[in-house]
Amino acid sequence: MPLIHIVSGSTTLAVELNDSPTAKRLLTLLPFESSANRWGQEIYFGTPLAMREDADAQAEVEVGAVAYWPPGQALCVFWGATPASRGDEPRAASPVNLVGKVAGPAAAAAKVKEGAPVRVERAG
Repeated sequence: MPLIHIVSGSTTLAVELNDSPTAKRLLTLLPFESSANRWGQEIYFGTPLAMREDADAQAEVEVGAVAYWPPGQALCVFWGATPASRGDEPRAASPVNLVGKVAGPAAAAAKVKEGAPVRVERAG
């Protein structure tokens, strides 16, 4: 599994990508920069990626999930409940394409502030 980094200030999230078509396409577009948005216990940010919803896209995800949100062309990192959650589970605003998982404590994403610059790059 390829490893990428999501970097914002002094925070670096290591992400293990899966082998989905969305993850493979994302890897070809690295590096890129964006600005962070917060939505409950989720950060998301725009990407140069334009893909449709996968057949297995889902709204409810696990803590640490990293996913692509097609309507916003955004990458999302989940570490807890969002305004769409029905409990403590992370839930996207609409179905997302899972692209990977944070390798390490997902709650580190909470350090990324609204509007902060974000860089997504290959690890190493």
